[in-house]
Amino acid sequence: MNELSPNPAAIVIATARALIGDRLSTNDAIRQQHGRGEDTTTPTLPDAVAFVETTEEVVEIVKLCHQHGVAITPFGAGTSLEGHVNPVRAGLSLDLSRMTAVLEVNAEDMDCLIEPGVTRQQLNEYLRDQGLFFPVDPGSVCTIGGMCATRASGTNAVRYGTIRENVLGLEVVLADGRVIQTGGRTRKAANGYDLTRLFIGSEGTLGIITKVRLRLHGIPEAMTSAVCQFPSLEAAVNSVITTMQAGVPVARIELLDEVQMAACISYSKLEGYKPVPTLFLEFHGTEAGVVEQAELVEGITSEYGAEGFAWARDAESRNKLWKARHDAFWACLAAQPGSRGIATDVCVPISRLADALLGCKRDIEESGLMAPIVGHVGDGNFHTVILVEDGNPQALERAWELDKKIVKRALDLGGTCSGEHGIGLGKREFLEAEHGVEAMAVMRSLKVAMDPKGILNPGKIFRN
Repeated sequence: MNELSPNPAAIVIATARALIGDRLSTNDAIRQQHGRGEDTTTPTLPDAVAFVETTEEVVEIVKLCHQHGVAITPFGAGTSLEGHVNPVRAGLSLDLSRMTAVLEVNAEDMDCLIEPGVTRQQLNEYLRDQGLFFPVDPGSVCTIGGMCATRASGTNAVRYGTIRENVLGLEVVLADGRVIQTGGRTRKAANGYDLTRLFIGSEGTLGIITKVRLRLHGIPEAMTSAVCQFPSLEAAVNSVITTMQAGVPVARIELLDEVQMAACISYSKLEGYKPVPTLFLEFHGTEAGVVEQAELVEGITSEYGAEGFAWARDAESRNKLWKARHDAFWACLAAQPGSRGIATDVCVPISRLADALLGCKRDIEESGLMAPIVGHVGDGNFHTVILVEDGNPQALERAWELDKKIVKRALDLGGTCSGEHGIGLGKREFLEAEHGVEAMAVMRSLKVAMDPKGILNPGKIFRN
């Protein structure tokens, strides 16, 4: 190529602009918006951002990028915490947030077909009059396509499962522009490789999801929430373990340590609560069933010294409570202005939860950093948000050391480095320790087979 020849990215940009017009942007502000998610990684600007609206547009743009070897980074709501949307090799940021159609709702079979830019909130608003809902609830405003790509979970997973259990099938555009359909509408099948699960959690490195078929659930007859507060973190954790081992079908059981609770009280104006270790719970079922569940858990928690088991039965009180939980990350940042948060995401077997959480608490105290703890503890998953002052390299180094200690303990206890946030850029170093060299080699071979030019979200999961 001589010096006057356009580079591959310029060719792709020009051709894509002819295809989608002003929905192909090289505006600096838009490129910066697509340079990273809600993480601490250094932003990398894409060369351009393509706002696609149909599968056909995705296909044409992917074919272009494949032909010219230009990287593609899928983008949804931009709320990921592990650098998934950071375009480390520049190229094209493919924004799917305008693909927001609900294409089918099959109320009798309790499934639906949607485009990837639909959010959980939008879908549940659409479904409400049909007595159905989609339960996977990561808390922030996420696109469901992004939730599939990162194998998202959230507060309801202890009862309804993660996104993995609630996806019946996908439409996926492969690296060379081919389109495949995976799964189907049946609740079970035994007919070949499970391609749907291959793409769930693949973080945009194997294909781009353009349609999602979801399993839906009936809106429960009754819902009630409860809050109880404990004299110690250990007492709160042990009450969770006992509750789960007793088989109580709680819909949500969330733990906030005293630091996180203080931040939420201040940020969300939670009146009447103390800054001590706290459980937020929710029960779904019949009117009689939710009362029975709540009374069982109240009895268990009282044995561990809990006080103030307060029920919230009306929708307004429940929504305020869960909004405070969902705003926990922002409450953390507000508690230490001028800081960014490094989110840990370990998950351990429920029997090892006390060892993991109490060990994590000791590590935090030894580090001298502020790192509130919050978690979906009903399935052994908890987070710390390690707060680091912007522009303080020493604090950042201590934060990463703390992160490594928390993950190592989880792995030693038979857990995982990521329960729901995924790997992205932030957790690549832990994969080999968790899975081993041979398993990593198999993962790499899948990547090479499906994306031989390495254009799909390069740098994520693997370092190269």
